[in-house]
Amino acid sequence: MSQAPIPYLLVVEDEAKLARLLEDYLRAAGFEVRCIDDGREVLGAVRERAPDLILLDLMLPGRGGLDVFRDVRNEADIPIVMVTALVEEVDRLVGLELGADDYICKPYSPREVVARVKAVLRRGARAKAGKDTGLALDESRYEAVLDGHALELTPVEFRLLSALASRPGRIFPRADLLDKLYVDHRVVSDRTVDSHVKNLRKKLEAIRPGDDLVHSVYGVGYKLEI
Repeated sequence: MSQAPIPYLLVVEDEAKLARLLEDYLRAAGFEVRCIDDGREVLGAVRERAPDLILLDLMLPGRGGLDVFRDVRNEADIPIVMVTALVEEVDRLVGLELGADDYICKPYSPREVVARVKAVLRRGARAKAGKDTGLALDESRYEAVLDGHALELTPVEFRLLSALASRPGRIFPRADLLDKLYVDHRVVSDRTVDSHVKNLRKKLEAIRPGDDLVHSVYGVGYKLEI
């Protein structure tokens, strides 16, 4: 029986002592790790070998972390955990609005970082495997089934659920969801998403009473936890 591949992580951190500390903890947890201290080198490293996850500091020399984030996401959908000393809410929200898979503020415990990295990787593995969620989507027929029960969804509600289910646990900003909901790209209010989410929740809760599957993140958007 072949062994599962060792997850490969890219740590982007310009504080040398902190980078070494993170590398030691992550390697001890069973990960393969490469450290980079300059934002300008990240995209080349990703093209050379795509990591399973990037631990990305926002305050970097050469090229800022938010710009690096956009560079990477324009090429590949790699899980990214943002790390920064910036604790203001606006900085956290910018990271989440860009689609970060998680966000950690300094100072932090290296053990916490390891735990958060494992959690993000587990979410991604479950999403790829599509197991044990009870949710099945047929995009060719716009049909959705939850726990063996058909969900009577409108086309817009189906596209909403499909977008959220594409990456369970990831926060989708309202603007991103709007782009996915209307194929004709009509101009509508961000609050239109809230209305569709409300209707979708009712239909999901009819099958799973008391189980809030679609979570709102104040000021950012929505995520599916299933």
